[in-house]
Parts: sequence; structure tokens; C-alpha cells
Amino acid sequence: MFRVMVNHARKHPSLIPLFLIIGSGGVGAGLYLMRLAMFNPDVCWDKTNNPEPWNKLSPSDQYKFYSVNVDYSKLKKNRPDF
Repeated sequence: MFRVMVNHARKHPSLIPLFLIIGSGGVGAGLYLMRLAMFNPDVCWDKTNNPEPWNKLSPSDQYKFYSVNVDYSKLKKNRPDF
């Protein structure tokens, strides 16, 4: 498959930016899914040691990818401990 893509790119050099953009989009999507699987508090990989990881988050933990107007270091805890 890779050999076919290389042959097409040699015959039609205008396809090279298309291959680069599609490839970088796929890599970016894969990295974002890996970030969600590793650092999102909704995902629990180890149910024996920490069955509910979302209860152990402090208010200053930023788990969103991008927050517009929220400074997480100044937030106070307004929920009970479980």
C-alpha cells in the first residue's frame, strides 16, 4: 500500500501535500484519542486501586483541553468528600 502511494506521488507530485495533510490529521486524531484515554477523569483503567478517579480531582486540576476564561488555580472546593 505504501509502495502504491509512493508510485502515485512520483507520477503526480501534486498529491504530496494531500498525503501530508491527511497523514498529519490522522496522527493528530490518534494523539488526541491517546490523551483522552490517559488523562481524562472519566476513563478508569484500574478499577481495583482507584474505582472512581473523578472523585479525587481537586478544583485546581485542569482536565479540559482548552478553557477560555477560567483560572483553575483560583477555584475553591464547593463539593463534599466521598
